[in-house]
Amino acid sequence: MSEPLSKPRHVPCPTCGGPSLFSSENAYRPFCSERCKGIDLGAWANESFRVPEETPPDQENFGDPKLQ
Repeated sequence: MSEPLSKPRHVPCPTCGGPSLFSSENAYRPFCSERCKGIDLGAWANESFRVPEETPPDQENFGDPKLQ
């Protein structure tokens, strides 16, 4: 008795939103293609993906309770 083959899972490509095969057969997963993977890598290299940082205003003293 053989195990049933699972249906290939498709997920949206993080770059273009198109269908992408999420399987070991897809060398670019979770991306749909080498192009989309390269676009994502370029965005990281250009520092397009950043966590927003809240910087305190220069006029206020932060951190030292004696100065507040």
